[in-house]
Amino acid sequence: MERAEIQLIIVPVADADRSRAFYEGRLGWHVDFDQVVSPELRFVQITPPRSACSIAFGPGLSTMAPGSLRAIQVVIDDADAALAELREAGVDADGVDEQAWGRFVTFRDPDGNGWTLQQLPVRA
Repeated sequence: MERAEIQLIIVPVADADRSRAFYEGRLGWHVDFDQVVSPELRFVQITPPRSACSIAFGPGLSTMAPGSLRAIQVVIDDADAALAELREAGVDADGVDEQAWGRFVTFRDPDGNGWTLQQLPVRA
């Protein structure tokens, strides 16, 4: 395999409108698409700032239970600033967790999908 680039992750949600309001309105992420394909399928694609990978959600996109995703990790520049921004936006985020391999902030979306933000350690 010469190239393998993750560009889209499906996030299981119960209510696409509520999730769009959270990711766009509270987190400030860009809405790329919001298309009702059929009565059973809606495709909402949102991209975090400076990310090459987007998330997508909506009815008919996933068989996972809403809120069951706990495996997305996003690299950020500053854990303290990210925590302050989340809390200012009304997002219930856990405080900064200091580890040898980085500084981490965790939060959940309205369905309970878990997100981890990682500030990478300075490397020589």
